[in-house]
Amino acid sequence: MRTPVERARSLLGRRPLRARLALVTSAAVALVALGVLAAAYVVIRYELVRQLDLQLKQQAQLIAMQSRGGADTGVLGDECVWRAAPACAQVVRADPTAPGQRGLVLPVTGATRRVAAGSLGAYYSDIRHDGHPMRMLTTPLPGREGRALQVAARSDTVDQGVSQAGRYLGAVGAVGVLLAAALGYLASRTSLRPVTRLTATAERIAATRDPAHRIELPPYEARRKDEITRLATSFNTMLGELQEAVAAQRRLVADASHELRTPLTALRTNSELLARAERLTPAQRERAAEALGRQLREVTGMVNDLIELARDEEPRPLVEQVRLDLLAERCVAAARGHWPGTVFTADLAAATVHGVPARLARLLSNLLDNAAKFSPAGAVVEVRLERADGFLDLTVRDHGPGISDEDLPHVFDRFYRSRQARALPGSGLGLAMARQIAHAHGARLTAEQAGTGGARFRLRLPVTDADR
Repeated sequence: MRTPVERARSLLGRRPLRARLALVTSAAVALVALGVLAAAYVVIRYELVRQLDLQLKQQAQLIAMQSRGGADTGVLGDECVWRAAPACAQVVRADPTAPGQRGLVLPVTGATRRVAAGSLGAYYSDIRHDGHPMRMLTTPLPGREGRALQVAARSDTVDQGVSQAGRYLGAVGAVGVLLAAALGYLASRTSLRPVTRLTATAERIAATRDPAHRIELPPYEARRKDEITRLATSFNTMLGELQEAVAAQRRLVADASHELRTPLTALRTNSELLARAERLTPAQRERAAEALGRQLREVTGMVNDLIELARDEEPRPLVEQVRLDLLAERCVAAARGHWPGTVFTADLAAATVHGVPARLARLLSNLLDNAAKFSPAGAVVEVRLERADGFLDLTVRDHGPGISDEDLPHVFDRFYRSRQARALPGSGLGLAMARQIAHAHGARLTAEQAGTGGARFRLRLPVTDADR
């Protein structure tokens, strides 16, 4: 069976966040207010009683001075019904059988006899006399051994003052609790307004599947730097990134569909043509078969490139220490075999990086193939690896037509092909893949115009600790 605390937590947990925050805030403020009022009540009561005790002490001193040389036993004043002090006073002896100990108006106890005997100090007590509440001081009578002085006064005024203060403080406490509840609700509503907008935006996106929605922040809220505003700003940033990712995905699908439509149509045409091979001459069948194989390789390469582009990061188990200079040297040697009409030169400083060798080799091969594709016959492609400001710079520079200003911002876009590249083989995915591999390795790949003509691609990688 659940305890009351567990039941309260369960009930509170089913409430909305705004209601819980308002309840907790109101309860905290109300508890503080009630605590302050309770402390004020205790202080007021203590001060009123202390004032009455001081009056009794002063009256006792005055009566003691007046009784010197006079009566030193029995009743000194018995008008206890009056509220003004002194009202009741009497001298009590330690010996109850002594003269004057009969007919005393104030109660005498064993403690009173001990005060008279000197074995107990002065003390205050609350009594009732003739139906009235009274405050009484019992103190030794100065200069008179074996005697105690009792002075009492009605405490109605103190009791009424304490009761009146309690009523006033109770009323103030009730108003304070109501005000705390109102302020708690207002504070929770104001503080959680961006969260409410965030929830509404998230629900709207879930219903419409459109990430173009944003959390609208008024100017006075946007100027704040608290956690709620930062959450709303971060959520808007996340929505912007999501919208961009969705748009990029749609562009990729549209571009891939467009790029695949032509080779697939050619594949269908050639396959249908080969299906009627008996009507073709041997030369026609050979040309159709060669075209079919070339188109199959083109489609296969494009599909493989799309699969590679769909990978966001490199598999961590495959990351290792890579001698980048040796890897680049092997890639340059392979490029010389693929492009015999292009001259490749390499100036490579020894360097080690963290990475996946096969992926880095694919990146370098794409850059070298791109440079050779745009280089005239017999031109030189320069590959250089050097250190610069704590980084490694690997540059691939060709001496072709270069990159125009309008094409420069788009050279790494998927399926983008400049006017010069549209007549050349390729799918427009090589440089996009190279940049993605560089990003996955924490590197930066940029393109620029070379100073004396041609294009230069620069790959900047961080240096490993072991090679610093």
